Parts: sequence; structure tokens; C-alpha cells
Amino acid sequence: MGLGIDPSVAITALIVVILVVPMDCQRPQLVNIGAVFAFDSVIGRAAKVALEAAVSDVNNDKSFLKETELRLLMEDSACNVFRGSFGAFELLEKEVVAMIGPISSSVAHTISDIAKGLHFPLVSFAATDPTLSALQFPFFLRTTPNDAHQMSALVDLINFYGWKEVISVYSDDELGRNGVSALDDELYKKRSRISYKVPLSVHSDEKFLTNALNKSKSIGPRVYILHFGPDPLLRIFDIAQKLQMMTHEYVWLATDWLSVTLDSLSDKGTLKRLEGVVGLRQHIPESVKMEHFTHKLQSNRSMNAYALHAYDTVWMIAHGIEELLNEGINITFSYSEKLLHARGTKLHLEKIKFFNSGELLLEKLLKVNFTGIAGQVQFGSGRNVIGCDYEIINVNKTDVHTVGFWSKNGGFSVVAPKTRHSQKKTSFVSDEKLGDITWPGGGREKPRGWVIADSADPLKIVVPRRVSFVEFVTEEKNSSHRIQGFCIDVFIEALKFVPYSVPYIFEPFGNGHSSPNYNHLIQMVTDGVYDAAVGDIAIVPSRSKLVDFSQPYASTGLVVVIPANDDNATWIFLRPFTSRLWCVVLVSFLVIAVVIWILEHRINEDFRGPPRRQLSTMLLFSFSTLFKRNQEDTISNLARLVMIVWLFLLMVLTASYTANLTSILTVQQLPSAITGIDSLRASEVPIGYQAGTFTLEYLTYSLGMARSRLVPLDSTEEYEKALKLGPTNWGGVAAIVDELPYIELFLAERTGFKIVGEPFMHRGWGFAFKRDSPLAIDMSTAILKLSETRKLQEIRKKWLCKTNCAGKSNWNPEPNQLHLKSFKGLYLVCIAITVSAFLVFVLRMIRQFVRYRRMERTSSMPRASWSASPTLRLRELVFDFVEFVDEKEEAIKRMFRRSDDSNNNPSHVGEVQADTEVPRN
Repeated sequence: MGLGIDPSVAITALIVVILVVPMDCQRPQLVNIGAVFAFDSVIGRAAKVALEAAVSDVNNDKSFLKETELRLLMEDSACNVFRGSFGAFELLEKEVVAMIGPISSSVAHTISDIAKGLHFPLVSFAATDPTLSALQFPFFLRTTPNDAHQMSALVDLINFYGWKEVISVYSDDELGRNGVSALDDELYKKRSRISYKVPLSVHSDEKFLTNALNKSKSIGPRVYILHFGPDPLLRIFDIAQKLQMMTHEYVWLATDWLSVTLDSLSDKGTLKRLEGVVGLRQHIPESVKMEHFTHKLQSNRSMNAYALHAYDTVWMIAHGIEELLNEGINITFSYSEKLLHARGTKLHLEKIKFFNSGELLLEKLLKVNFTGIAGQVQFGSGRNVIGCDYEIINVNKTDVHTVGFWSKNGGFSVVAPKTRHSQKKTSFVSDEKLGDITWPGGGREKPRGWVIADSADPLKIVVPRRVSFVEFVTEEKNSSHRIQGFCIDVFIEALKFVPYSVPYIFEPFGNGHSSPNYNHLIQMVTDGVYDAAVGDIAIVPSRSKLVDFSQPYASTGLVVVIPANDDNATWIFLRPFTSRLWCVVLVSFLVIAVVIWILEHRINEDFRGPPRRQLSTMLLFSFSTLFKRNQEDTISNLARLVMIVWLFLLMVLTASYTANLTSILTVQQLPSAITGIDSLRASEVPIGYQAGTFTLEYLTYSLGMARSRLVPLDSTEEYEKALKLGPTNWGGVAAIVDELPYIELFLAERTGFKIVGEPFMHRGWGFAFKRDSPLAIDMSTAILKLSETRKLQEIRKKWLCKTNCAGKSNWNPEPNQLHLKSFKGLYLVCIAITVSAFLVFVLRMIRQFVRYRRMERTSSMPRASWSASPTLRLRELVFDFVEFVDEKEEAIKRMFRRSDDSNNNPSHVGEVQADTEVPRN
């Protein structure tokens, strides 16, 4: 049964509702924004993730836009003007209030014209073409700095190092041409210039790139400025390496396309090709928002500065929409009268609606001022976001380092700027500085930036910058940077036998902290980075396939080194103590013997008698304390005090001696089970090898040893430490496998180690040259001629005899021996108490002697004779004192008692006079 409603009542109710509800802004439930950019690009892949994350964050913020939801509609432009334009029209059909993108500058020019005609804001986060001006494109905004801003930073860097002429290498499109034009303008301000331009097409093949770069080598400047879009292949550096343009003479500076490319790379090994390249990276200040965003998208490691600007762009548009809605402006769309005339065409342009309040939204966007994750979002007079700061990055082997920061107002600094505009930049900034930069070729010294054109280029020879076994080859650590060593002298002397002049320069390779990997040296010669490699380079089959080696100038082979057990144990009982400590212990026994004899001689009959008996008693008593079986007893309290301290010291000495001797006779004397490479291969003990050499490759691939057993070591100090730790301790090894020349130097510097077994894998050291190099044959002949003379032996003696001829003053052959300093405290206590006891005894004797002399003067019996000479009187006094001390204590006391009795009883004077003379024993 239905419910009947009168139509007149329904109409009346509808009119009432319309009249009652106030005519105000109706906040829409959904607002569309569009995005047109190349999805499958370095920037696009990261930007797509950032845009979606931004829309999600805006919608999840209930305090923002309230019940209105923001929806993102995206179209792929594929870096194509037609597809980008078509995608923009498709988005306009879906009623978008604003559009984000594009990335390509050429596409941006076209869509900016569309935005101008249909009056909708177009906001780009990556189109950096400086010719996209507000005058020509009034509806175009940019949330990233344009290329003119980063060219200003790049020119400041060029001016900072004093280079005046550069070569620009750029993509032949709007981005490249207009960017280089801005570079030229900035260089003109610094009285510098672009000497040569190398335009490159995006689709240029390797031959075209090679010819273009090769032509640039014919002129003097060596400072190259690279300006492209992000290039994951980094082809320009492959070509530069092949043309030997990644050496110390060259400077490679890149705009921020390089940092964006590097951030997208998953294989960091690619960085090896870019060693020494310096580039710009937009500085993203640290903030809580940035931390949250990074944590949220930590699975996506390809984020770059442009993607962060894309994230802020969504929030910027959301701020503008919020301002419109708060002012009561409705989101409405209408058809364009211009496009209605296109009815009937296949494009169906008549269906496109444009946002009625596009100009108002543009005004709101220009007034936006907030802090995003990429920094402050605020537009300047040119409708570009106020310029950001830049980081100066430097590629060093497999790492990208930040060596400084640049800001428009503050110049260069090694400290990150807190704000972008904290200072007003002056014409001269005296405190500008950057960190150390590794330039192409691995050097730290600033390149000149230009060369004198010369067809006869010197031979570029790479040498290892060793930090251990520097006798073979190394770079002096002083300011001269001279390369020296056994291998260098052999090369220089052999070069004298080459029948023609060979200009050459040595270029060290290595970081100066560890010896370089020699396979990398060989690979650089193969790649044409260097013409030759000179050093202690072993000739092995894997390297011979890449380069041509000269005749070996030194024979070598692998040997096994282990800790040595001393087969001569005749005097092994002396090893626990050092010779100095043994001498001190012996002297201690003698001193104790003398002190105890002095303290006991007057009161102890065991220490009296004929001189020979007293001497033997004194020595036997002292040395018998070692076994605690003294036949003589001590009576004096002073002697007992000295004995207590001495016995305690002796107890510590004997206990320490016993423990150390036990260690020497057991642990250190155990025979080693390692007798050569075969026994070492059959065991599972850890093995040490020299890092960077072919030993690792031989032990793993040729002998099949597990890599986990092999411990890399860099110096003789690490060799010694690892062998002493042994295979049971962390970082220790049971043996070391290395080439014979290194081991000979090691054994010359260190004792306690030995070679076991016979040398194996016999090889030689040679000089490496590029394939089919005629110099390899000529140098082989020269080495044979050099070996026929005594010069080779003289060079060997000069460098490899240093450690044999000069002793190591600080080397301790027995590191486990006990030193005197180990017992220094006990000896000081013992000496202090012994000296104190002796002084007490001496003072006591002096007191008694004075009393005795006073009693002698008061006696009526005259002195036998007194010498007139003071010297003789002093001598007689000393003799009298010695004779007095030699007397028994009991006789002296009896004499003093009689003297006291005579003073108290005068009748005994005669008796006292009769006994005045001290009795002798």
C-alpha cells in the first residue's frame, strides 16, 4: 500500500527548503587536480610516488580542507609535446582546478600556452628552462629554481677556483640551449667565457659523442660544464674515459642532473667512472617533516629534490584551494566559447571545461608562504620559487661526498646554511671555502684548467700509492709528491736503454690510507685511462689477457710465514726477564747482602769472624733467601724490616719468572702443524694475505680456499700482530701467504717468524702497457740490458738493504719478556725502606761514636798521638769511626755503663781509667 503525497505539497516543501537554506559557499566533496609528466623517467618515477603520498597526506589531515577530498588525476607525457598536450586536454575534460607538471621544458612551453588561453594555473616542479618567464606565460608557476639560479652557483664555483675559460657540453634542446645561454650570461658577469660549445642530441650514438668530445681536446681549456637531463647511462663519462679525458688535467663540472641521476642508481659501482666529477645538488634542510616523509617512503630509495618539490606542490595547491573556499568562492566550471566552435572534430574540444576561478586561484598560489619538506615555499617576482641553496658534491671512487654548500647570499661554506637568506652577499666574501676535492685522476691538487696544445703528449703512467712496503714504490709525503722506490728506479734506469726519448708522467693511484688494488690499475690501463702501469705488479695470466707486460725485472713467488719456535733452548731459562732486569736482580742480591751484613755485624756472631768467612757468609745469606733456607738468623730489628720487604719483592719476582717460563716452555714451544702450502690448504685455520695483490685470487680460485678463511692485511705491523694473536683469537692468523720480496723485508724488520716449505707459484714483476704497445717490447730489451750491468744490483741494495743495515732501536725481540718497569713500584718501596734502615743505623753509630769521643776526652789518660795536619786528623777520625763500628755492640754498651758508674761513684775512677781503651776482638 503506497503513501500518497499531494504534488502541490511537495512543490511547496521544496520552495521552503530553498528559501530557508542560506545562499553560501558549498564546499565540494571532491576537488580534482591534474598532473602531466613523463612517468618513465628518472624524475617522473620518484615524482609519481611523491605526488600520491602528498595527496594522501592532505586528505588524511582532517584540519585541512575539512570534508573536501583532493583527487589527483595523472597523464603520461612521455617527454613528447603532442602527448603532453593531448594529456592536458584529457585532464581538462575531468574538471581540474590546476595542473602539475610537466618535467620537460619543451612540453612546458606548449602546455603553458594552453594554461594561458584557458586561464588555469600550471605549476611545474621540474621544468627549469629559464625562458619560461612570467611575462610570456602568466599562468605558469615553478616550485623549483630555474637554471639561471644554478648557473649562478656553477659560475661562482668556476670563479672560486680561478678558471676563466670553459667548454660547455649540453643537450641540443630547450633545456640545454637555454641553460647554456644563462651560463654564458653569468660567466660574462665574472669576465669569463665559454670557449667552445659541444651540443649533443639525446639520440646521439657513441661515434658522434666520441668525435664531438675529441674535437674539444684540440683547444686549450680543460674545464667541462655538463648540462643535460638525467641520464641513467652516464655515457658521456664512458666516452671521456676512453678519450683519456678523466685525468688530472681535466675538470668536469655538472649541474644538478648528475645528482638526480646518482640518487637513482642502484649499482654504486658505476661511480668508478665518475671519479673526480664535481656537481651541484639542491640542499634540502633537515626538518621533522623531512624525517617523517623519508621514514614513510624508506622503501623508495630513488627520491630526489624534484620529487620533494612535487610533494610540496600538492600542498601548495591545497593551500590555495583552502583560501578560496574560506572566502566563499565556489568551485565551478564552464565551457569555453572558443572551444565550442570546435564541435564535431575528433578531439571533442567542446567537452573541455575550464575553472571559472582560475585567476583567483593563481593569486592565492602566488601568496602562499609555508615550509615544506624541501624548504620554504614562497614565490618571487618572476613567479619562481625563491632560489634554494646547493650542495657541492664530489665523486670519489664509489662514494659521493658533500664538500661544501653554496647560497646566493652567503657564497661557499663547509657548514650547511641555516636559512637561505640570512646574510646579504657582498661583492667579496673573504671566508668562502670548500672541503678537499678529489679531482679526476684521484689527485687533490686543483687542476690548471687548461693545457698547451701539444701532439706529443707524455706517457701517462699509473703507479700504486703504497702505504706499506714503501721501499718498492710510494709517493713522498712532503709537498714535492715525488714518486720513488725500487720499482721506480728500475724503470728510470731501464728507460735509458730505450733508443728514443719517452716523455712520461707518474700518476699515483690510491687513497693514501691503504694500498690500492692492483687489478684496478691494470683495468685502467686496459680502458685507456693510463698508458702504462709501473710498480710491484706481478705477472699473472688474468692480467696478461688485459695488458702487455715487459720482461720481469724481479723474480718472485709465494711463500708461507709462521711464528718461529727457537730450536736452541740452551739459555731459554733466561728469557722470562730482560737483560736489564737480570742485572738489577743480581745487583739487588749484592746490595741486600751488604746492608744485612752492616746491620748484623755488631750484634750477630754469625756475621763476624775472619774477612773471608764474613764475605762468604754475606753472599750465601743473600742468595739463600731465594730458596728461603737461611742458616743465619737476623737479630737487628732494622735488618728484619729490610728482610720482610726484600722477601716480598723476591716472592713477586719468582712467581712472575715461573709463570713466564712456563708459558715459554709450553705454549710458545709447541711445534707447528703447518709445514707448507699443502698442509695449510688441508687445514681450516685463518690465513693472512696482503690486501690488493693477486694472492687472494690465487688462494680462492686456484687453490679453492674459502674466502672466509682469508684475512686481508695492509702492513708489516698488521702481519706481526695477526701472527702473534694466533688462529684462536679474533683478527689473528696461523700463517701469512705473500710474495717473497715482501716477506724478506718483513723478516728483516721482525724476528720470531720464519718461512716454511718451498716457494710456489713462481712469477715475476713487470711493467704493464696497453695492448700492442711497442714500448712493451723495447722495455723488455732494456731490462735485459740493465740486468747485465751491476746497476740492478745497486738499486736492490739501495732500497732493500735499508732494514738489514739499520737496526730498529725500538724493536723488542722478546715481546713477552718482563721489564724492569713491571716491578718499579716494588723496587722503589724496597729501596726506600732499605735506605731508611741504613740511615737509622748510621745515625745511631754516629751518636755512639760522638759519645765515645767525648768520654775519651774527659778521661785522664792522654791520647797517644794527634797529628797536626787537619787532613791527617780527618783520616785518623774516619779510621777510628770504622774501628768503632767494627766493635761488638755489647762491648760498647759495657764501656758506656762503666763510664756512667764512674761518674756516679768517684772511687771507681781508677778502674775506669784502666778500662778506657776499648777492648779488641
